[in-house]
Amino acid sequence: MPLLENGQIIQDTWKTAVEGEPLPAGNVLLPLARLSEGLGRNDDARLGVVLSSADEVETLRDALPRLDVVVLTFPVFRDGRPFTQARALREHLGFKGEIRAGGHILPDQYEFLLRCGVTTVVLPGEADPAVWRKAHEAFTVAYQPSVLDEQPEGFALRRRLA
Repeated sequence: MPLLENGQIIQDTWKTAVEGEPLPAGNVLLPLARLSEGLGRNDDARLGVVLSSADEVETLRDALPRLDVVVLTFPVFRDGRPFTQARALREHLGFKGEIRAGGHILPDQYEFLLRCGVTTVVLPGEADPAVWRKAHEAFTVAYQPSVLDEQPEGFALRRRLA
């Protein structure tokens, strides 16, 4: 599936571990249940973990310095827990690596994903990247605080105008 970063398609260089099979060589994304196995590898390959929306990001606190990617999974588009996971990873745990979102995501959620700290999105199925790029460019005003280096336009607007 295509991988979107800042509105542009990029190459995905990661392999995903398959349940019941040995870990593949190279950069690998693991389910949380196999994280200790990945951390025990003796090579220089990069490591990532795939979380479900029910997983607590706090369980990654000790492993985060060794992780390059955290993948957050949206089981359905109306499940907002991965937004909270992304913000917690950035704001509370100080994670500087890639946060990837996958699963059931809609183009109109793209900008908010970025504002929560997500850096890349796995486009669902046969999604048109042009629609996602348009969604990225459509929103120019933000009303809530963001993990991005920007000033929200609407946040506390009345207080700033007084």
